[in-house]
Amino acid sequence: MSFPHLDSAGRAHMVDVTAKQPTVRSATARGFVRCSAEVIAALRDGTAPKGDVLAVARIAGIQAAKSTPTLLPLAHVIGVHRASVELEIGDDGVFIEATIGTADRTGVEMEALTAVSVTALAVVDMIKGLDRSVVIEGVRIVAKSGGRSGDWVREGETIERDDAPAEERS
Repeated sequence: MSFPHLDSAGRAHMVDVTAKQPTVRSATARGFVRCSAEVIAALRDGTAPKGDVLAVARIAGIQAAKSTPTLLPLAHVIGVHRASVELEIGDDGVFIEATIGTADRTGVEMEALTAVSVTALAVVDMIKGLDRSVVIEGVRIVAKSGGRSGDWVREGETIERDDAPAEERS
């Protein structure tokens, strides 16, 4: 098996995608921040000491998706044309889902994972004063579309989204 991120001498390098044609692509990732009942109550009541946890975390996740190539040295600089980060308060934590879209030469899986990871980190940062035992769990890609490998959904996951370009969704 060959790895495209390794050159003939086995050294890491950035894959050359210049000859590829841009295509519409998207990826969805999910994760979970497990926290105490005290934190859940503060999130639901809007009484977290640092303010609106979910709003700050959402913006952090969107910004992270756009910053992925700065954080991951072999990630390509691509246009992030769509980024949504959804957070839902559950009984024992916060569910996070990020969907990132582009029309570019390479996929957005890393951007989706980065968005979920940074969103989770922002939640932790905002609530750590209330719960030092908080845990980030299950960060994973759950679906992707576009590109040479086509569409994929992780077994056992359900996905509800419209990957059509904006002009087709309106």
